[in-house]
Amino acid sequence: MKKRTKYNDEPMKFRIIPDFLPPPQQLIKRMRKMKVTLELPVPTVNSFSRSAGKRSYQKLMSDLLDVYAQKLDRRK
Repeated sequence: MKKRTKYNDEPMKFRIIPDFLPPPQQLIKRMRKMKVTLELPVPTVNSFSRSAGKRSYQKLMSDLLDVYAQKLDRRK
């Protein structure tokens, strides 16, 4: 059994911490996206669909291409 918490009317001690996080615009760098039409063999799409699980297979393919492109850029 879990131990139950007993509450009382004691005054709470706290201190205010100043906001130290940058604004959300500085945390996430948004990339522009472009729609691309691509024809792939059915077994390839089925393989990505099985591998994706709960995610969409398009997102999985996009992430894979992003990683590949970053590795190509580092070689130059």
